[in-house]
Amino acid sequence: MERVAVYGAYGHTGRFVVAELRERGYVPLLLGRDRDKLLAMAEPGSEVRPAPVDDPAALDRALAGAAAVINCAGPFATTAAPLIEAALRAGIPYVDVAAEIEANADTFARFADRAADTVVVPAMAFFGGLGDLLVTAAMGDWTAADEVHIAYGLSSWHPTAGTLAAGAVSRERREGRRVRYSGGGLQYHDDALPTLEWEFPAPLGRQDVIGEFSMADIVTVPTHLAVPEVRTYMTAKAAADLAAAAVDERGRSGQTFVVDVVVRAGGAERRMSASGRDIYAISAPLAVEAVDRILSGRTRSKGVVSAGAAFDAPDFLRALAPHLSLSQPTWCR
Repeated sequence: MERVAVYGAYGHTGRFVVAELRERGYVPLLLGRDRDKLLAMAEPGSEVRPAPVDDPAALDRALAGAAAVINCAGPFATTAAPLIEAALRAGIPYVDVAAEIEANADTFARFADRAADTVVVPAMAFFGGLGDLLVTAAMGDWTAADEVHIAYGLSSWHPTAGTLAAGAVSRERREGRRVRYSGGGLQYHDDALPTLEWEFPAPLGRQDVIGEFSMADIVTVPTHLAVPEVRTYMTAKAAADLAAAAVDERGRSGQTFVVDVVVRAGGAERRMSASGRDIYAISAPLAVEAVDRILSGRTRSKGVVSAGAAFDAPDFLRALAPHLSLSQPTWCR
C-alpha cells in the first residue's frame, strides 16, 4: 500500500483527509508542527513524523518514502512554499487545500517553471478546486468565455480556527482591501461589496448573496481558461454566520451547500451545479481523489495546475458521486 503524507494531519480538514486515505486503501503518514497533537490523534500503528515548515531537513525526513503529500495546514502563505520545495526535492506530487487567494497565486507564480516534472495542485478543495471542476465541466468544448459566475449557497458557515487565521493573513497582505478578478487580472479595491439576488436550483431557490465575495476560484479558473471576468457570490446569511456548528460521529457538520456555476459567451449560457454536506468534509474526497488520479497516471498535464487543467473534470465529478449530487449541464441561448 502506498503511503501518502498529510501535513497538518491533526487539523479539522486534515482529520477528514486522513480518514479518506484510509478508506481508499492508502497508508497516511501523519505530519505536522506539533508532535503532541499528532500523537493524540494517531491510531495504533500510525506513523507520526513531526516537522516544522522552517526546517528543510526535517521536512525531507518526514516525506521519506511517501508517494505524495497533501498539505492541510494553514496559513498556506507560510506552509505551501516550504512543503512544495520539499516535495520537489523528494520528487513526489503535492496537493493542498488552500483557500487563500494570494497563497495560491504565489504557488502558480513561484513554481510554474520549477515543477515541470511533477504535479502540483493548489486549492484542491471546496473553494478553488470544486468550483474550477464545475466551471470546466460546464464549459464543455469552450476554451474561452466572456464571464464566469460561481455562487455559493451555504445553509450556514462556521469557519474553523484555521480558516479564520488564514483569512487574517490574507487581509494583512491586502492591507485590508478587497480583491476581485476583472479585466483579466486580480484587482484590489476598497469598494463596498454589493448585495444581490441569485436564483439557486431548487430547493434553495432565490437567495440574497454578497457579490464579489472572492474565493480561490478567481485564481484557479483563469490559469487555464480564457475568461476575463470571474465573479463569485456567497449567500448573505452564511457570510454573516460565525456560530459554532454541531457535528456528527464523523465530525461533519449539518451544513449543506449548493455551488451553482454559470458561464456566458457570445450570448450563450451554460450552467451546472453541485450540492452536498459540509464544505470541510468534502475537501477530503476532492484532495484524495486528486492524489489517486495523479499516482495512477490519470492527469492531463504536469507542473503547477488547477483541478480543471489537471483532470478530466466531468469524470472527476462523477467519481465524487458518494459525496456530491450533480445537476446535468444546461446549455441555452
